[in-house]
Amino acid sequence: MAQKSKYINIDFPFQESKEGFFLQLNNVDNKAIRADLMHLLLTRKGERLYNPEFGTDLMKYIFQPNDAITYSDIKLDIQTTVKKYIPSLNVDNITIEADPNNEYHANVRIEYTITDDIFKESDFIVITI
Repeated sequence: MAQKSKYINIDFPFQESKEGFFLQLNNVDNKAIRADLMHLLLTRKGERLYNPEFGTDLMKYIFQPNDAITYSDIKLDIQTTVKKYIPSLNVDNITIEADPNNEYHANVRIEYTITDDIFKESDFIVITI
């Protein structure tokens, strides 16, 4: 008899499930934490029912100047939000650079370490705003 997998959360990006669920689910811890981080960063504050503080204000920076002041605000927003909602994740470094192909975009690279008891694993994500 086949053993059922333990599912943790919804995968990111959203995809149709191959196992018959509505959306593809994660059953690996590091992929689940990565998906949690992406969901947290790309959710606007006020968008989640019954938890209006969940998420970030990254979308408000889309029309802001591409300068050091805006970059500093983005870093602070990411750091405080991650610390509050994903305490098992340490943000090691946030690098923001102007996109060389588009003067209106910036690439945000977030390097993080997952601290789960004795195991530590590092990874990164890149989002464009």
